[in-house]
Amino acid sequence: MRVGITEYAQDQLGDVVFVDLPETGRQVAAGDVFGEIESTKSVSELFVPVDGEIVAVNDAVADSPDLVNSDPYGEGWLIEIRPDDVASVDGLLDADAYTRLTES
Repeated sequence: MRVGITEYAQDQLGDVVFVDLPETGRQVAAGDVFGEIESTKSVSELFVPVDGEIVAVNDAVADSPDLVNSDPYGEGWLIEIRPDDVASVDGLLDADAYTRLTES
């Protein structure tokens, strides 16, 4: 499963200038911090949504952090996790549900 930040989050952050991502192979638990994202406005921690193993990181974002702003749902992804329990993904919001949440 790919993990990144939402359109709404990147808009609130402003211009992303740095992303600190973890090494692959790391076991993580839901709620763990897996990195940081820095913008012209602030520095924010990045949190793991499910228990699992980090199996890939997007090195392109490390080299070009502006990808998070220009394409958060495409080329601006951050990490890939292999969930310990595939069913745990079912409890997460999809992009449409998240958009509805931020609009209320």
